[in-house]
Amino acid sequence: MVVIHKGRLKRKESGGKYKSARAKRNFEKGSPPTKTGVGKHKIKTVRTRGGNIKSRVLRAEKVNLFNPKTKKFESAKVKTVVETPANRHYVRRNIFTKGAIIETEKGKARVTSRPGQNGSVNAVLI
Repeated sequence: MVVIHKGRLKRKESGGKYKSARAKRNFEKGSPPTKTGVGKHKIKTVRTRGGNIKSRVLRAEKVNLFNPKTKKFESAKVKTVVETPANRHYVRRNIFTKGAIIETEKGKARVTSRPGQNGSVNAVLI
């Protein structure tokens, strides 16, 4: 199913409908959310506009963890998702997005990257 992100609203402020002046265009096309989960590492590459490539993390078991005290990066295993600002139901399904707080083997951390867009999962220890 195609997701259309751009374009104006279908209804006027008064509630009336706009008449369609043209068909939907290919450059207005979007994609459904990736919903990165906890599990065995899996990446999907997607062709984007202009022939560029975007990596989407579908599942991740490890995270690049930044420790602010030592100012060093280290790899840590993801245990579970504690809370997510994007959707409260994502916690139950272990889906993490940017800003989500995850439980790792080193402690709690906040996700700073966009796993569905960047192709990697980066986090900062809290």
